[in-house]
Amino acid sequence: MRIAMILLLAGALGACGARTGLEPVENASLPPAPHGANARPDAEQLLELETLAAPERSVELRRRSEEREDDPFDLPPE
Repeated sequence: MRIAMILLLAGALGACGARTGLEPVENASLPPAPHGANARPDAEQLLELETLAAPERSVELRRRSEEREDDPFDLPPE
């Protein structure tokens, strides 16, 4: 148990190192161009998130508590 705690602590401390910008490894090529694309995307384009990966919020957050509507699918277990 004690060894597991030490390993867990060492892993947590090792994960909190300095963070720097991502750069490709020297002498390594970027992935090939996607099928049908004319040009190979650069590192910045590969790091951009698609709209589906990080969607915008479409509703406002609730500012105060409100009574919930009845949910017909909220059934007790059988």
